[in-house]
Amino acid sequence: MLASLLGTYLDLYFVGKDLYQFPMRPFPEIFSINIAFTLVGLPLLVLIFLRTVSQVNKWGKAGIILFVSLLMPIFEKLAEVLGLFVHADGWQHLYTFFGYLLFLTIITLFFEGMTKQNS
Repeated sequence: MLASLLGTYLDLYFVGKDLYQFPMRPFPEIFSINIAFTLVGLPLLVLIFLRTVSQVNKWGKAGIILFVSLLMPIFEKLAEVLGLFVHADGWQHLYTFFGYLLFLTIITLFFEGMTKQNS
């Protein structure tokens, strides 16, 4: 739930600042972001991510977060080639790396905090 909310708000912010846009998205007359990704794709990917990081030690978690963060600019570039995503001219894919590094760290810490609280 947190990942979906964060993803939605971040997309709304960056689209509102004209840093990127989603040319192909469901209900383009209503939503300026790709709600299919933020409400379905992102939560599913985060569930897989959390399942994976819950099975490793702290160094494994750090490695997975780093690895996934390094993969995201590659997937972002692929989405651009497929016409799903368009960035402003000043956008650097390094922003994506650091953004996902922070995003995944927050999600992991929140998940661990909730897991410890419930046990």
